Amino acid sequence: MRTPEPPVAVIGAGIVGLSTAHALRERGIEVRVYEQGVPGNGQSGGQSRIFRHAHDDPRMVAAAARSRQVYDEWAAQLGIEAVSDDGAVAIGPSVEERLPLLEDAGIDARRIDARELAARIPLLAGYDGPAMLDERGGSIRTTAVITALAESLGDRLVADEVLSVRHVDGEVEVRSGGRTDRYPHVVVCAGRDTPRLVRDLGLTLPVEQAAHVRLTFAVEGEPPPVLATLQDSSGAFGETGVYAAAVPGHGAYAVGLSQTTGVRDDASLLAPDELADLADRAARYVGRALPGLDPDPIDVRHCWVTRLPWGDDGLAVWQADGVLVPAGHNLFKQAPGLGRALADAVAGEGLADDLRPEARLGAS
Repeated sequence: MRTPEPPVAVIGAGIVGLSTAHALRERGIEVRVYEQGVPGNGQSGGQSRIFRHAHDDPRMVAAAARSRQVYDEWAAQLGIEAVSDDGAVAIGPSVEERLPLLEDAGIDARRIDARELAARIPLLAGYDGPAMLDERGGSIRTTAVITALAESLGDRLVADEVLSVRHVDGEVEVRSGGRTDRYPHVVVCAGRDTPRLVRDLGLTLPVEQAAHVRLTFAVEGEPPPVLATLQDSSGAFGETGVYAAAVPGHGAYAVGLSQTTGVRDDASLLAPDELADLADRAARYVGRALPGLDPDPIDVRHCWVTRLPWGDDGLAVWQADGVLVPAGHNLFKQAPGLGRALADAVAGEGLADDLRPEARLGAS
C-alpha cells in the first residue's frame, strides 16, 4: 500500500525550515523537507550564534521572548542545551536605546558596571562605558539544535535540489532533481535561493543580498566558566557593529563585523577583496579588544546575507495561494517562534499581522 503524500513541503533545511517542519509535526501535520546540501550548512552554518532579546522594534523584542520559550521546550524535548545560560552583553550607545525597550517588555535585563562586565566576558580589554546584560540571552548551540531537528525528521528529509515551484490545477508543484510532487501547502525557506524560486509564483521579494565573514579564535589558557555573548557598538576598540558568541565549552569565541560586501544578481562579489579585508579587520579588533584570545583565527565562516530594506533585523512572510515565503536576516534567534507562526498559518489559523510585509517588522 502506497504511503499517502504529505500535505506540506518545506524547501530548505536551515534553521527556519527545520523549525517550521518541527512545528508542523507538533501539530500532527506530516511534512517533506527538501535540502540540496547538509542541513544547516548554508546561512545557518557555524558553531554558535547570539540569542538576544534586544532590538530596535518592540515587536521583535516580544517575538524573541516567544522564541526563547520554544528553545527551552526544545532543550527538554530533544535532550540538548539549545541556548547557553551565560547571558548576552551589549556595550556602547545601543544600550541607551534598547535597554528601556527591554524593561518595558519585562525582559530580565539591566545595566552592569565594569567589574561585572569583566566577570561576564573575562576576555575583554578594560571598558567602562555603557553596558547591559540580558540574563536570558546567550550562545545558541547551533550544531546541537540543527542536528537534533534534522535527525528527528528521519526519511522526511529529502536530499535533493528544488528547481521550480509553481501553481498547477489548484496545487503547488515542486520539481526537484529527482522527483515532481504536488502539495496543498509549500513553505519556501531557501535562503538566498528564495527570490529565484518564488518568482514564477508572481512574487518579487525586496531582498538585498550580500556576503559576510565570521572568524573563530581560540581562548588562551583555561576556558572561563562564564562567557557571555558580545555586541559592541562603542567604537572604543576601533570598530562598531561587532558581535561575538562562545562555542560549546568556551574554548573559542566566534567574532564578526556587521559589515558585508555586495554581490551582483548572479551572486558574484562586487569587490572580492572586501571579504579578506573584513576578516583582517575582525582579527585586528580581536587584538585590541579581546586580549584573552589568540589573534590568529582557527576557523572561518563565509556565508550569504539576505537583508530586507527596512533593517538588519527585518523579517516578513509573503503569501501566494498555498505558499508561504519567509525572508529576512539574523533569523536564528527568531526561527523557533517563526516556525510556529508558519505552522499556524498552514493549519488555517491565518498569518500574524506583524509578519506581513507591510508591517515592516524589525524596522530600525
